[in-house]
Order: sequence, then C-alpha cells, then structure tokens
Amino acid sequence: MWSYVLKRLLLMIPTVLGVMLITFVVVQFVPGGPVEQLVSQLQGREGGLEAGGAPAAAAAPGTGGYRGRQGVDAAKVEEIKKLYGFDKPAPERFVRMLGQFLRLDLGKSFFQNKDVAELIKEKLPVSISLGMWTFLLTYLISVPLGIAKAVRAGTPFDTATTFLVLLGYSIPPFVLGVVLLVYFAGGSFVQWFPLRGLVSTSWDQLTLLGKITDYLWHITLPITAMVVGGFAVITLLVKNSVLEEIRKQYVMTARAKGVAERRVLWRHVFRNALIPIMTGFPAAFIGAFFSGALLIETLFSLDGLGLLSYESVIRRDYPVVFANLFVFTLIGLLTQLVRDLGYVWADPRVRYFD
Repeated sequence: MWSYVLKRLLLMIPTVLGVMLITFVVVQFVPGGPVEQLVSQLQGREGGLEAGGAPAAAAAPGTGGYRGRQGVDAAKVEEIKKLYGFDKPAPERFVRMLGQFLRLDLGKSFFQNKDVAELIKEKLPVSISLGMWTFLLTYLISVPLGIAKAVRAGTPFDTATTFLVLLGYSIPPFVLGVVLLVYFAGGSFVQWFPLRGLVSTSWDQLTLLGKITDYLWHITLPITAMVVGGFAVITLLVKNSVLEEIRKQYVMTARAKGVAERRVLWRHVFRNALIPIMTGFPAAFIGAFFSGALLIETLFSLDGLGLLSYESVIRRDYPVVFANLFVFTLIGLLTQLVRDLGYVWADPRVRYFD
C-alpha cells in the first residue's frame, strides 16, 4: 500500500506543474495586467474608466492596440514592470515562481502589500467555517435520510421527503440567502440573526460559552443557505445505492439465516452502498470549502477565500491567483488519494496495489 501511496504522491508533481504551466501561459495573453492596473491608478482613472465613461483599457477604433499605458512616461512604466518582476522573460518568471512554491513561499500580493500566506491565513477561518459545517451537515443529514428513504421506498414518507429535497435543490443558495436575510435578519420582518460577519465585534470579551453561542448565531443563516441545496443529490444517490444492494442475493441469504435487520442494513448493505457515495466525495469536499461560497460570502459580508480569489482575479493580483490555485490543486489531489484509499477500506475486493 505504501508504494502505491508514494507513486500517487510522485504523480502529483507533474499534475501540479501542468496546471500551473497552463494557467501561467493563459495569463500571459490576458489584457489589463497588474502593470496596466497601477498605470490606470496613476492616471487617475477611477474604476478603470475614462472621463467620458469609456473603458480606460480599451483600444481606440482602428488602433488595434492596448491603451492602458498611454499618457504615462515610458521610464515610469519600466520602473513599475521591474517592481512587479515583469522585466524578466516569462520562462524565468515561471521557474522563479515554482522555486518559491517549493520553498513554501507563496509570494507577496501586488496590491495589498501583504504576504499571500498571511492573506490566506486571515481568510481561512471563514472558509473553514462555511466548508466544514456545509460538508458535515450535508452528509450527516443526507446519508441517514437516504437510507430511511430506501427502507421505506414507495411510502408517503419517501414521497414527501423527495419533494422537500428537490424543492431545496431547485432554490439557488444566493436566492435562499436573500430570503433568509429579508425574513430573519431585520430585512422586513424579524431580526433573529445578525446581518453580517462571522462573530460580533465584542467577541473577545465574551466567555467561552458566549463565544460558541455567538459564532453559531452568526453562521446559522449562511450555512442554511449553502446546505439546503446540497441534500438532493446525495440523498437520492444514497437511496438508490441502498435499494440496489437490498435486492441482492447476499442480503436475502443473511435474512434467511436470521441475521438481525439492523445488522444486515448497517454491516452489509451500507458498506457496499458506500462506494458510489464516495465517488463524489472529493468534489463535494472541495466545493464546500472553496468553490461554492463566493456569493454567500458577498451576501453575508464574510471575507473568505472565495471572495479573495475572485478579487485577485479581477485585480490581476497574480501572486494571490497562483498561490490559491497551487493550494487548491494540492488539496484536490490529496483528497482524491484519500477517496481511493477509502474505496479499499469500504470494499476489500478493490485493490490498487497488489
């Protein structure tokens, strides 16, 4: 097994290199880089617009050129390029970036004057809170619910719960978040929950119990908005997997031998039904932590990694963009490895390393 794990870890190296290389090449052709962003600020173009409202970075008709650097002394532009390291050839910049990542140096933000590692550390509590609770609650509710639906297939309970989970799935998290804010955060009805933030401003002065209560009070609405839509897929997948296993011969044999129904369900059926459920584990894990919270973070004024990644792309803050990509790719690959090892635990017939 350890040889297989080592091979997978070694294969992650070219995978990460490939992802970083492709992204780096694409970035070279994107107009409006950090140099142009700073030049536009020096020109006094608020929001990247000319005085007449036309995009500052747009090319004039018939010129075919980029206007982001017009009106600024060429020596000043070269000084800005040197400041950001764009005076070096692209291959040299790519190799230098990889060398920094190998030393676990994620670089420094172009626009926030902070180390990227420090920025990620600041935003991580929000993303961990949203991702951890979303992931745990989704699986802790969906898996037992799916099993209950399979055992009671065709009953009113099965029909009613199917309607409810599909209803939740049809409502976008952002829309549900707006509804929750309007009804429960002082919009037009009651103000049972806070409007923004992960904790209160007086959080440091609270007792331990008070801190826990305040934290849970703040995350209730955003977590609800993120979780409700995720029930349907996992619940129905669990139900169908369990139903397929229940109808197999080994289950009938176990029942004929007098094995208790609970033991048959949890010891035999659930373990075999777990394999297709684990297929979506990496995507659900990564999505809950990083990719699905941008709109929720914006709506509830939560400053997390989703918002950081979006703003860094918009502002062409490349050190933050590449550092986030590097971290997310590594986490995704490691999660895939954990999933494959989980297959072996769930089904002894699966072997990757014979």
